[in-house]
Amino acid sequence: MQIRNFQTTRQFAENKLQKLNLFETSRFFCDVYCLEPGQLQKPHSHAQNDKLYAVLEGRAVVQVGEEETELCAGEMVLCPADETHGVCNRSEGRAALLVFMAPHPRPAG
Repeated sequence: MQIRNFQTTRQFAENKLQKLNLFETSRFFCDVYCLEPGQLQKPHSHAQNDKLYAVLEGRAVVQVGEEETELCAGEMVLCPADETHGVCNRSEGRAALLVFMAPHPRPAG
């Protein structure tokens, strides 16, 4: 049995968003994203993959399609396959998110 603590898996860096893997299989991945103020994941999309962003700490602005909203700790949002999505920390404090995607976007081969 594999056990990870997503509350303590945090690592922040001044130069860019940190993506810390918790679990990964050929079918999905689950990461913790750590964002200092001003850091972001640029809007992008995945044709075949659904993604969840769940805020563990702080606040994060999430874009899904044409909509944008600020989430706080305890809130999560679904980014359906083929929808443009991204996340940004516009606050003055750190933000940490649990990120889950299925199926795994890894290219075949």
